[in-house]
Amino acid sequence: MSRSADLGRLIRDRAGAEPPSIALILGSGLGHLTAAVDGVTIPYADLEGFPGGHVSGHTKALVIGDLEGVRVAVLGGRAHYYEEGRADAMRLPLEVMCALGCETLLATNAAGSLDPGMVTGSIMCLTDHINFSGLNPLIGEATDSRFVPMKDAYDPALRAHLAGAAADTGTGMHQGIYAWYSGPSFETPAEIRAIRMLGADAVGMSTVPEIILGRFLGLRCAAISTITNMAAGLSDEPISHEHTKEMAPLGAAKLETVLRAALPRIAAGEACPPSPDP
Repeated sequence: MSRSADLGRLIRDRAGAEPPSIALILGSGLGHLTAAVDGVTIPYADLEGFPGGHVSGHTKALVIGDLEGVRVAVLGGRAHYYEEGRADAMRLPLEVMCALGCETLLATNAAGSLDPGMVTGSIMCLTDHINFSGLNPLIGEATDSRFVPMKDAYDPALRAHLAGAAADTGTGMHQGIYAWYSGPSFETPAEIRAIRMLGADAVGMSTVPEIILGRFLGLRCAAISTITNMAAGLSDEPISHEHTKEMAPLGAAKLETVLRAALPRIAAGEACPPSPDP
């Protein structure tokens, strides 16, 4: 039996056999959202191969249960490339999500804004990404399935549901392009100028490898950023991981509102409103 199937069986033994339909990944400072789920919590320490907890501000647990009447699997924290130099660090957890029955992946992250009009405390639905790091989680994959098409990697129907949920709840949500920077050091002002010239609206140290892996595994994907700071050179705001954790809750309430409103629509496969402009 594969590791993902074996872990899937362990999780079902604890959380029940009903399959979750949606997997959520929570970013820095957002792990407290696991408390919104009515279900069973399994520490990552009990799941061999899951993130080892090298980043503060992440909840090191998987929660399986109900959120707004939808069966979800919530990954309270993630592994990053900068921790051990592995772009595929989230491959096994995502394989396990598929083994459990998930068909949709919703990722969240904390990001820096490159848009003066998108201030700290904003949220942004990702329309596309720029792999500024040049790394890829599928390097070393031996099959031709590694050649994953990335057009509409951020599923237009899912984005339409998220945009509709934001509009219906009166929650302001930007749309934009996210650039993945490897970290762990923050970007220099010169790098931010370069990233802005490439067309990015926000920058962060995660999510992109997970979306690539998600598409490789056949998951429908979408992602939302919480803006925790203005990127280097755009303000006098101090930038640090502690600052990220302190500022994340400003956007977390908005993000939770949008997710709660969108989940039932996504799970039910409701017809989408018109797709938002990229």
